[in-house]
Amino acid sequence: MTNPAPTGVAELIEWLSGDECHDASGAELLAGLGQRLRALGLPVDRLSLHLRTLHPQILARTFAWTEGEPVELRDRDNSIERLPFFAGNPIRRATEARSWLSLSTPEEIAGLEELDFFQNRNLAVAEVVPLLMGQGPASAVVFATRRPEGFGPDGRALLQRIVPALRGACEIRLLQLAEATLLDTYVGPLTGRRILEGHIRRGDVETLNAALLLCDLRDFTVLSNRLPPEQMLDRLNLYFDQLVPPIAAHGGEVLKFMGDAVLAFFHHQDGPAASCAAAFEAARQALTNIHSVSQAGTPLSAGVALHHGEVAYGNIGSGGRLDFTVIGRDVNLVSRI
Repeated sequence: MTNPAPTGVAELIEWLSGDECHDASGAELLAGLGQRLRALGLPVDRLSLHLRTLHPQILARTFAWTEGEPVELRDRDNSIERLPFFAGNPIRRATEARSWLSLSTPEEIAGLEELDFFQNRNLAVAEVVPLLMGQGPASAVVFATRRPEGFGPDGRALLQRIVPALRGACEIRLLQLAEATLLDTYVGPLTGRRILEGHIRRGDVETLNAALLLCDLRDFTVLSNRLPPEQMLDRLNLYFDQLVPPIAAHGGEVLKFMGDAVLAFFHHQDGPAASCAAAFEAARQALTNIHSVSQAGTPLSAGVALHHGEVAYGNIGSGGRLDFTVIGRDVNLVSRI
């Protein structure tokens, strides 16, 4: 490519740092970047973004763009790390070495094409660029072209100029994603949204009418004394896997894992009858799941208490160490049923 006008590169950097890009989704960011690079004369035929996530099940969120096609999006499950090709994949090599990796031979491109985003694209040259954000795992962007001559010195110089601004745009998205993911993981989506909305002061509570569900594993003390800790944890996780998905599927919010017990509440927009029906169906499905697992050879038994009443939903604690929970007479009652 010919050397692009300095004003064009500056405008691209300004766009990456500006409000329009800040408010764009990940797909919109990638499409906007690809279109602007093409307008500057860079022969980008495949552009992909690989954002490492902080998630218990997802390793990375990946996007891919080609001119004239919709942006593709996939969340990569952690199991991808166990696939044979993953250890030597160019993106992993670049992010672990934390250095720019240029691919220009058929053998090198073949390693990239093991990822679905790059298959059957007839690519000749790719630049794999780690996006370094502190000391944590690096994300990456891949610029690929079908041209055997690649991007040339001018094209590489352009990419080197824009990568810091792209890293900043991606870091904002990763922070937002990590923030929402961690809150969903540890306090639940409804409670997480309330925290992000600013309900974070001690005593900041509201009164709700909700259906309450408390599930308790039977003979937990006996199992704990009989099984090694690793086996006990496996048994607990198996039990929670039968219980939590039905609660979430019926609109419930898990508030607490209390050893072998789970406290959840259901606050349906259609009123108490809908909340109670949802809690009952979640309990019925959970007990069915637990029975199926037990019949399959892992002895599990649980009891469920259901109740509907009024709760105080909000923050309790001391100073800067708070807990978002439900309290009240009806919570005490369900714990004793």
